[in-house]
Amino acid sequence: MNKKFYSIIALTAVFALLLAACSSPSSTKGQIEVVASTTIVGDVVSQIGGDHIQLTVLYPVGADPHTFEPRPQDAAAIADAKIVFLNGLELEHSLESILEANATGTIVEVSNGVEVLAFEQAIQESDEVHDHAAGDPHTWMDPNLVMTWVKNIETTLSELDPENAADYAANANNYISELTDLDAWIQTEVAKVPVENRKLVTDHENLGYFIHRYNFTLVGLVVDSLSTGASPSAQELSILEDAIKEKGVKAIFIGATVNPNLANQVASDTGTTLITIDTASLGGEDSDTATYIQFMKKLVTAIVNGLQ
Repeated sequence: MNKKFYSIIALTAVFALLLAACSSPSSTKGQIEVVASTTIVGDVVSQIGGDHIQLTVLYPVGADPHTFEPRPQDAAAIADAKIVFLNGLELEHSLESILEANATGTIVEVSNGVEVLAFEQAIQESDEVHDHAAGDPHTWMDPNLVMTWVKNIETTLSELDPENAADYAANANNYISELTDLDAWIQTEVAKVPVENRKLVTDHENLGYFIHRYNFTLVGLVVDSLSTGASPSAQELSILEDAIKEKGVKAIFIGATVNPNLANQVASDTGTTLITIDTASLGGEDSDTATYIQFMKKLVTAIVNGLQ
């Protein structure tokens, strides 16, 4: 063989290496580019997608979905995604314009098919009623409803990536089994609290599905609004404090992203314990709320301990 032949072989090898180097990680691994809005949606998507997806979660750890403002990198991630998974029910209202401008892939609301609850308490701001006209978006507060998420995620991934449909189905079945166990565990824990003590006061209305599933009563809200940043009047706080005293409420629960000043005032005025809980975001990778199941177990433990 002559030198020219070896030169051609060498050039071909170099060209192949350059092509491999220029390939994106998703194309090299055969992964699907997927975006999820919240950390909770992201965890459930990752349970089903496994190694077949490359996942970007838009909301940072600790972010409040009600106040989150999209960033430039979010637009880029949405534009690159083949699938964007949202909670739905207007939870991601702040993402609407950026989705309309940038999304080219499939947009899926994982709560689609859930029997949606209306808000129990009266809502004061008419614009918020419009934004959440579909009903309560906090569907993750009942693991049985997250099973609907799982089915929606599995169906979408299988349709876009039929070669790996068997893996998605297996992952979905395994995770539904874990959610079934979680629901049974929650029922066992809740049974430790007498029914007459299952009275909740929260910062805003975010535990509706939990209340509905596990036989609690919502006595009142520190903020009678869908927004975590609204301000109640002195009269509204007085009515709430009277209800807490009358019903014998043992604890007030507020989200970790909420300013605690008002709740502190109510707790002090009523002699009630104030307990901070995570309701909207998972924790970091090494935290005790790194997954949805861990998140729910910590939430339930805090509620049960606070009301006993």
